[in-house]
Amino acid sequence: MCRWAAYSGNEIYLEDVVSAPRQSLIRQSQFALEAKTETNGDGFGIAWYHDRDRPGLYRDVLPAWNDTNLISLAHQVRSRLFFAHVRASTGTETNRSNCHPFAVGPWTFMHNGQIGHYDKLRPKLDALIPDDLYAHRTGTTDSEALFLLALGYGLADAPAAALQKTVETVSGLADAAGLPFAFRFTAALSNGRTIYGVRHASDNFAPTLYHRAMPETDGRVLASEPLDTDDAGWTSIPANSFVTMNGCEIAVEPFL
Repeated sequence: MCRWAAYSGNEIYLEDVVSAPRQSLIRQSQFALEAKTETNGDGFGIAWYHDRDRPGLYRDVLPAWNDTNLISLAHQVRSRLFFAHVRASTGTETNRSNCHPFAVGPWTFMHNGQIGHYDKLRPKLDALIPDDLYAHRTGTTDSEALFLLALGYGLADAPAAALQKTVETVSGLADAAGLPFAFRFTAALSNGRTIYGVRHASDNFAPTLYHRAMPETDGRVLASEPLDTDDAGWTSIPANSFVTMNGCEIAVEPFL
C-alpha cells in the first residue's frame, strides 16, 4: 500500500507536510503506522498548483527518504494546494511512470489501495479508457487506469458520480469474470481549486483516511494517516465516504 497527503488553503511550504511534521510523508516512507507495510520505498511524487492551471509535477523512483532534491524543493516551494505521495508497489514495476500523483490537464490523482486480480482485469480496464485519454496511459498501475476511467466518465463535471461509475465498472468486470474480489480505494483528486477524496472498499478493509484543520493557514490536510504521532486534531473519514475540501471547509457524504 501507499501513504499520501493533500493540502488546501493559504500558501504554505511543501515541507510543512512533506518533511517537517513528526510523522511527515518522508517519515511515513520508512515508518508508516497504519499501513500493511511499514516501508513505502518504491518511489514518490509531489504535485503543486500556483498561478497556472496545470500543476507542477516531480516524481522519481528513489525512496523519498533518499532524495535530497525532494528535501530542497519542499523547503523552497510554496503552494495553496498540493499533493504528496510515497509508494509501496502492489505488484507493478518501480518506474517513474508508475509513481503518483498522475496528472492530465488541470487534474491530479493519487491513490492508496488495489484492485484484486488486477493482472486478469487489466486488459478489460484498458479497453474501456477512451482513445483520447489512453495517450496519457504511460504506466501500468491500476491507479492510473482508475484515474483515466474516471476522467472518461465525466470527472470534470460530476466527480462523485464519475468515481462511483468507475468503482461500479471495476466491480462489474470482476463479477463477470467470476473472480473472488476485493477492491480497496482511498484516493484524492483535484482540479487545482477543490480537492476531492474517497474512502471505499468492497470488503471491511477500507484504507485509512483522516483530515485536520490548520487554522493558522485557513487550510486543511487530508491524509492516509496523521502527520503527528499524538493524533491531536485528526478526524477519521468513515469508510465508503466522498469528501469535498476547499481550504478549511470540508463536506463528507456517503459513497456507494
